[in-house]
Amino acid sequence: MSPRDKAGENRRVPAEDGVQPRTADREGLYERRYKMLLSGSPFSVLAIDPHLRVVAVNENFLRKARRAEAETVGKRLAEVLPASIAVDMAMENRVRRVFETRVATRGERMAYRAPGVPLGMYYHSIIPIISDNIVVEALLFIEDVTEQSRLSEEIRRVERHLASVVESANDLIISTDPQGRIVTWNSAAERVTGYGLKEVGTRFFYDVCAAECRPMVRASFEKVELLEHMSQLEWNLATVSDRVVPVSWVFSAMRDERGAVVGMVAIGRDLTERRKLEAQILQTQKLAALGVMAGGIAHEIRNPLGVCAAASQFLLEENVTQAFLRECAEKILSGVQRASFIIENLLQFARPDAPESMHRTDLANVVVNTVALITNEAKLKKVQVLQFISEVPVEVNGNVNLLEQVLMNLIFNAFKAMPEGGMLEINLGPEGDEAVLSVRDSGCGICREDLDKIFDPFYTTQSVGDGTGLGLSLCYAIIRQHSGVIKVDSAEGKGTTVALRLPRTKVREERTP
Repeated sequence: MSPRDKAGENRRVPAEDGVQPRTADREGLYERRYKMLLSGSPFSVLAIDPHLRVVAVNENFLRKARRAEAETVGKRLAEVLPASIAVDMAMENRVRRVFETRVATRGERMAYRAPGVPLGMYYHSIIPIISDNIVVEALLFIEDVTEQSRLSEEIRRVERHLASVVESANDLIISTDPQGRIVTWNSAAERVTGYGLKEVGTRFFYDVCAAECRPMVRASFEKVELLEHMSQLEWNLATVSDRVVPVSWVFSAMRDERGAVVGMVAIGRDLTERRKLEAQILQTQKLAALGVMAGGIAHEIRNPLGVCAAASQFLLEENVTQAFLRECAEKILSGVQRASFIIENLLQFARPDAPESMHRTDLANVVVNTVALITNEAKLKKVQVLQFISEVPVEVNGNVNLLEQVLMNLIFNAFKAMPEGGMLEINLGPEGDEAVLSVRDSGCGICREDLDKIFDPFYTTQSVGDGTGLGLSLCYAIIRQHSGVIKVDSAEGKGTTVALRLPRTKVREERTP
């Protein structure tokens, strides 16, 4: 025995009780560990000797192949494996080559269908066990990847489906990196702009936008956190033919598992056809409004003109008394004045006063002065007028005469809604950066069908001759000129509230002498 062998013999692993295990015990321990490793492996494992016989097999293989251990161990590999693997894959030749070359084979794919079982996909590897430079055994590992293959195919199917959805969409679908450089560009974007992905793939999103939009788009992409919260952004695109296409955009951020923004998805809708339709609708509305206005003007002016025409004919008659002549002249004058009043209101509705006539105005004075003018009328109408004016100064940039005219119109409309008397409440106060002036009455209210028409010129629910239908239209035009809004809240039989909202001016700072 060589010194190395003697040394190896002397190096025995000490047992827990201090007694050295015998060689037979040690071999039994190794065998048990070997079987435990085979049984615990997630793969199917076959140990094969140089004669290509199976010397050991784990439970995983026996279960999947539906074989007993006694029918497997000691059999040739070709007898153990299904013909589709043993013959078609030439598995014995592969194992024999490992014995000859001592080189492992790894990761080769194969398919197998056991009786009554769906087709399975497997990867196999053959690992040589070498002792004294000789391959004493070869371990055949077979990994079942059927489920992974199914999932991979499912993922590929979903990816193809999503790609088909994106390409089939009529909307423009574009993705960019966080800096705004274009990554994907669907068919709709190519159809609208004429640019293909190869032409825009290395460009920034703002490069394909119209020139007037580029500074805004570039600034927005510098703040992607704000960009994803913006909705319905209208940024025009430039096309190959230098045509500008209006597009409405919605942006969403793409984030990784840590929440960091890794890109942006932009969905755009071509507004060209919508703009054409809107223009057609607007033109139709203009023609309809013009027809209503023309009918109203004809109706309102025809009456005084008819009176004037009749009275002027009497003036041409002979043997007419002086008193009758005077009455005819008064009727002509009254008719001309009424026609002039209608025309003046129309002009004011169409062309309100110039902005130069706007000055810093205290709305409290407007309310006080207007209420003072209608106090006697309110007593005659049996209407109780209540004023609630904020102590905080409420100032706007406006025209005093026009604002008083608006308030006067609203008050007289309220009087007409309360023929038997009632209560009129006027409230004035600030709400943030706005001044709110509201007029609320306890009258008959406005039915739901009429609410959408009350601001139309010449629309009125009053009897013929009681009004022109221009009052609220004129109020609307004046408030719009003051950069404000007018809102009506009413229910039939429950009264009406008209609220005016105007932008406040900053309160003057008091200067100390």
